[in-house]
Amino acid sequence: MKVLVLFSGGQDSTTCLFWAIETYGKENVQTLTINYRQKHLTEIDAASNILGKLDMKKQWTIIETNLLQKIGDSALVGISGDVFKKHRKGDLPASFVPGRNILFLSIAGALAYKMDAEAIVIGANAVDYSGYPDCRPMFIYSMENSLRSGLDISIEIKAPLLHLSKKEIIKLALNLPGCYDMLAFTQTCYLGIQPPCGKCPSCLVRQKGFEEAGVPDPLIERFEYGIR
Repeated sequence: MKVLVLFSGGQDSTTCLFWAIETYGKENVQTLTINYRQKHLTEIDAASNILGKLDMKKQWTIIETNLLQKIGDSALVGISGDVFKKHRKGDLPASFVPGRNILFLSIAGALAYKMDAEAIVIGANAVDYSGYPDCRPMFIYSMENSLRSGLDISIEIKAPLLHLSKKEIIKLALNLPGCYDMLAFTQTCYLGIQPPCGKCPSCLVRQKGFEEAGVPDPLIERFEYGIR
């Protein structure tokens, strides 16, 4: 079974990548990274680095779009905007990018159709998801049905982290061969800096997860010990 992993180079998508490798076999895994002009664009460098270490560069597609940047309405696209603030709508954080997962899954669906992939793997998480509505189970199921209808294929959307806490995601990473160590090379900081700022919402959620899991963050250790 061939699967397509939406791979950002972050902690969750890296865990999903290793989950897909373990579940379907490395040779059956393709990856897709989308450059949407995100503030933390360095996550694409992280994705490239990780796939290089796994010798999977030939199984990697990068697609660029400035659509979300042109629409705006998020502190995470472009150079302006404060990721520490609330979004202008409701109680959402300013990092919410309206339509991001809708667009990503639509692009992934079209690419999966071309590749004859039977499933798309996404790191959506409904537990520690900062209130993002496009990470809820209802949305994932709805998009799966829409892709099946619009493409007339039996595509599935796999979201292995959907109902896991950050602590449980780290526990999963510990049980996937090579995954925990590879988290040292992920990029999750919204400011896109290395070492991470340790203060933005994404950094705080990550810190909390490792603390609750009772294991050190290999990314922090990488910089503490100068590991390349």
